[in-house]
Amino acid sequence: MNDNNATKEPPLQSTFEKYEKKFKALADQKRLHILNLLCQQDSSCVCDLSELIDMPQSKLSYHLKILLDANLIQKETKGTWSYYTVNTKEINHLLSPELCCLFRPSNCC
Repeated sequence: MNDNNATKEPPLQSTFEKYEKKFKALADQKRLHILNLLCQQDSSCVCDLSELIDMPQSKLSYHLKILLDANLIQKETKGTWSYYTVNTKEINHLLSPELCCLFRPSNCC
């Protein structure tokens, strides 16, 4: 194996850490509920989500931060409000055959 290939591909440990963060973010019913609500709308501000999920904005912000850090949602600030959308590309990636290759390499393309 030459050194150029080693620098182009992240180490397996780094890949595991990346997915651990994403799956930890998904392993919570409240965050799954938030994602579900966001999937139903183009974008939502914290105030709207807070009413829909019946959760104080402070707790909601905590969960949104975890989803943001895992790159599962995106945030756009307009004035004093933050609007959130689902990161469709990342969600589709998690549900894709690419991830399955970590666990079933013989079935990879």
